[in-house]
Amino acid sequence: MMHDFKSLLVRREGPVLTVQLNRPETGNAISGEILDELLVVLGALDDDSGIRVLVLSGAGADFCLGGDRAEFPALLAEEPGGVGLRAIGNKARRVCEALASTDVVTIARLHGGVVGAGVGLAVFCDLRAGADTCRFRLPELGLGVPPAWGGIMPRLLHEAGASRIRELILTADNFDAATAQELSILHKAVPEEQLDSTVARWIKPLVRRSPSALRTAKLMLNAYANANRLADATLFDAELLSSALTVAASGR
Repeated sequence: MMHDFKSLLVRREGPVLTVQLNRPETGNAISGEILDELLVVLGALDDDSGIRVLVLSGAGADFCLGGDRAEFPALLAEEPGGVGLRAIGNKARRVCEALASTDVVTIARLHGGVVGAGVGLAVFCDLRAGADTCRFRLPELGLGVPPAWGGIMPRLLHEAGASRIRELILTADNFDAATAQELSILHKAVPEEQLDSTVARWIKPLVRRSPSALRTAKLMLNAYANANRLADATLFDAELLSSALTVAASGR
């Protein structure tokens, strides 16, 4: 996994791979470049039997402040029909699916702002620890677009429950780490200085687990989580997001 990444810092320590979003000047906004690089990292995970845990974090003051809206106008100018936007949406879905389905246990280490696409990346990780000062938000409706990024909707509904997620999406209100833990968006909310030790306590037993047992456990958890879904409506997420942004840009 030796690559010259522009938007990620990737470090391996034995069986643990640490992947850090590294665009602090943008609040680690999720660009097409970040998605491409995440796909490279995640695509190589299951080919390396020595990696047992992946820790996803963010550089700077925030974990991730959402999608990179600065690149949307350029994509629409290049292709007004929204082809570029659909490509971004499909990449986001593939990244989130890879986080959930990889044999490796994925851990989100959260601090600062966790917004929109940042919430999406986090909830697709198996385990999530956040600083008790984290600030969360699902702002899409306030920005005039549907919450259609990476297949986040069914994941949030399953993890946190329909009633509370409905409120957070429709109001686009901020919520804190205590609320995120209550909703199981966070498994643990701790003082920021304890984040690394909290993640380390999860890692210690995980690296001793049987790889085949971990793989089977993740397959079972994902299968049971999806057991009641008759169809995967998230296949339309990229189309919905692209259409909404194209209409907004046209002023219709």
